[in-house]
Amino acid sequence: MKERNLDINVHHVTRVEGHGNIYVNVRKGTIEKCEWNISEAPRFFEAMVVGRNWRELHHITSRICGICSIGHTLASLRATEAAMGITISEQDLKLRKLALHAENMQSHVLHLGFLVLPDLLGVGSVIPVASSNPEEVKTVLRVHRLANEMSNLLCGRTTHPQRLIPGGFSKIPSMKELAELRERLQASVPDLLKVAELFKSLASKLPDFTRETEFIGLTKPDEYAFYDGNLGSTDTGTAPVTEYLSFTNEYIVPWSTAKRAKHTRDSYMVGALARLNLNYDKLSPLAKKTAELFGLKPVCHNPFMNNIAQLVEVVHNVEDSIRLIDELEATGLQQQPDYNNPPIKVKAGRGIGAVEVPRGILFHDYTYNEKGICTKANCVIPTNQNHGNIELDMKALVPKILDKKEKEIELSLEMLVRAYDPCISCSTHYVKVNFV
Repeated sequence: MKERNLDINVHHVTRVEGHGNIYVNVRKGTIEKCEWNISEAPRFFEAMVVGRNWRELHHITSRICGICSIGHTLASLRATEAAMGITISEQDLKLRKLALHAENMQSHVLHLGFLVLPDLLGVGSVIPVASSNPEEVKTVLRVHRLANEMSNLLCGRTTHPQRLIPGGFSKIPSMKELAELRERLQASVPDLLKVAELFKSLASKLPDFTRETEFIGLTKPDEYAFYDGNLGSTDTGTAPVTEYLSFTNEYIVPWSTAKRAKHTRDSYMVGALARLNLNYDKLSPLAKKTAELFGLKPVCHNPFMNNIAQLVEVVHNVEDSIRLIDELEATGLQQQPDYNNPPIKVKAGRGIGAVEVPRGILFHDYTYNEKGICTKANCVIPTNQNHGNIELDMKALVPKILDKKEKEIELSLEMLVRAYDPCISCSTHYVKVNFV
């Protein structure tokens, strides 16, 4: 391919959230340009919360994303609670973990069934899949509906939660409602196994590509970490969440309105594959069997396997949710009044909250004055941590597929981007402007 000339201009990549472009120019077999370009306008969420009352921040920041609104709410609450020394009960902790499981299921199932599956079946969207594989699409829809209704039960609605508040919940479900949810979760297991079988039959369509990188996410000795834990890196081990800035090291490039991040290397990856690489031993039994079905074990450096890691996580979310409901039932659910408003003593301070959302680790960092007014804020979004890794994966992938037809190269690059399940609009959340 020494004489190969190639021009790829994808504007915009389809079946992802937001607008991202792929630009590749090859002249006489040499790559002259290979860019993952983000062109969306920034969204100034940090500026929006400065000057606002501590009771408002989680409601505002939940609007950063319509998919990860539960995760943004919880990261926001954890930052506020850390700043003011607020603690929550063990019961509320378990209910919050259930809410995160619901969101992860909701997002992963949507991504796998509607955005990834068409690539594996060689079609342009989920519409033809509904005709060719109607039962599989119905299965995906059932699991997605369950996740939506689970979010609604715990948070008051499917997106932009109402019931998650500083210090706990304004309203919690009854034990009867949780028991009914448990039955539905148990009944969903055969559906998940069908989805796993379908993806196993199509696994050969996932490119066999690896590029060694660093993986970063939450990790905890006794559980597959979503809600809390230490920062973990496959390169450097663990550190407290309060040291997140030394991990993220955000920077900008001229061809993107979204910031990027790097730690020990030029880039790192966050998300389901990062979590699995860091927490594999803590997967639930059936989730671990699902991973084994695909030969997925740590440390996996194939970014396309992030899709399979998402499938594994959905199984874990279901099994762990059943476990959490069992524990709540065993200890006896302590009821509370509707419109619960925990007593909180407002004080000045800085707090950092980190949770795992579908696309990776999310950080919220707030400083409050003695009146509980936010004076400084920083949010580090999972997708902007992945942007640099996506581009370096593209640069490593292109030389390996230069012998393919142009449309095949284009599809492979789009599939690579989709494997990261990027939330592009969320990642273009802030830019600092210096007027001269």
